[in-house]
Amino acid sequence: MEPSAPTTPSEPQLTHTVENGVATVVISNPAKRNAMTAGMWSSLPGLLDELAADPSVRVLVLTGSGDTFCAGADISSLRGPGVDPQALAVGAEEALAAFPKPTLAVVRGYCVGGGSQLAAACDLRFAAQDALFGVTPAKLGIVYPAASTRRLAALVGPATAKYLLFSGELIDAERALRTGLVDEVLPAPELGKRAAEFTRILTTRSQLTQCAAKEFAAGRTDRDAYWTEQARGSGDTAEGVAAFLERRTPRFEWSVGSRGERSV
Repeated sequence: MEPSAPTTPSEPQLTHTVENGVATVVISNPAKRNAMTAGMWSSLPGLLDELAADPSVRVLVLTGSGDTFCAGADISSLRGPGVDPQALAVGAEEALAAFPKPTLAVVRGYCVGGGSQLAAACDLRFAAQDALFGVTPAKLGIVYPAASTRRLAALVGPATAKYLLFSGELIDAERALRTGLVDEVLPAPELGKRAAEFTRILTTRSQLTQCAAKEFAAGRTDRDAYWTEQARGSGDTAEGVAAFLERRTPRFEWSVGSRGERSV
C-alpha cells in the first residue's frame, strides 16, 4: 500500500490504516492545508500508543491528505481558555519521537511550522520535489521549544537551524536534502511508490536491531546492557546468519510489546 491520502474527510482529524506491517497516519484538515487543530495535537499521543502496542505494526508512516503535508497549527483552534498550544504541540512531537519503531514522514507540498516540527520528530523524511519547508515561530513572536530546537539543530546543523528559526523563510526540497532535513527527494508521482518500497524493506528487517539503533542514536547509551541481553535471548542473530547462509528471507521474531518489552 502506498502511503498516500485516502478519501479526504471534511472534518479536521487524524486517520490511520494498518496494512502489511505499515501503519499510515494521515493529517487531514483540507480547509486549512492540513493545519493541526488542538484536538488533532491532543489525539496524536494516544493514537501512537495504540499503534506502538499493536504487534502487527512494524513501521509508522506520517503523511498529509491530498497534496499538502501540514501547514502548521490551526491558530483559530488554539485560542480558547485553558489551551496551551505549545504544550500540545510538544506533547505530540515528543510522543512521535519516542515511538519505538521506525517512523517515516512522507511530505508533499507545505511542511511548515508544526508540520516541520512533526516531520523532524520522525526518524526519516522522504519528500516530493515540490515540497516546501519552513520553521516559522519568528513570524508570530513564539519561542520555539528547547527540545524542538535541539532536534532541528541535530538534523541540519546549528547554522541552518538558526537560518530557519531567525528568518521563518521557506526552503525547497533540494535545499532541505542538502542540509539533512530530508533523506530522499523524488518526483511527486514517484513518492508514494518509493515510500511503499522502502517501508516494505523495513518490515523485513530485525526489529531488535532497529529499536536498539533508534535508542542509541537518540543518546541512550545507558541501554547498551539491556539491548545486549535482548540480543542474546532473541535468536534473531542466529536466524539472520542462517538465512544469509541458506539464501532465504530471515524470519525475525523479536518485537516490541506494549511497553517496549520483548514480545515473541
